[in-house]
Amino acid sequence: MQTLATAFAVLTLLLSLPAHAADIDVENQSSWEIHEIYFSPSDEENWGEDHLGEHVLESGMTLSLTGVTPGEWDIRLVDEDEDVCVLQGVTVSASETWLIEDDDLVDCQAATEE
Repeated sequence: MQTLATAFAVLTLLLSLPAHAADIDVENQSSWEIHEIYFSPSDEENWGEDHLGEHVLESGMTLSLTGVTPGEWDIRLVDEDEDVCVLQGVTVSASETWLIEDDDLVDCQAATEE
C-alpha cells in the first residue's frame, strides 16, 4: 500500500509542475533562403534577436531551437528577396518540427503585405 501512495504522490507532483520547454526544429523546404527568423511571445511588442544572426537557412537546412517556453508565439521570417512573412499566435505546446514550404511561404508573405 505504501508503494501506491508514493506513486500517487509523485504523479500529483508531476502534474502540478509547469509545462516542459519544447525543442523546435524549423526546416526550410522552400526554394528560397531564409535570412532572418524572429520569435516573440504574442503578448509582447518587440521581436528580439534574429535567431540566424549572420547565418542563412538554406533550402534543405534545419534550425534547431531548444528550451522554447510553451505558449503563444509570433514568428517573423525574412527571405533572400527581403519578403516578410509574419505568423501570429502560433501555439507551442510540445517539441515539434515546422516545415517552411513554397506555397505556405508565398501565402504568408501575401497575407503579411495586406
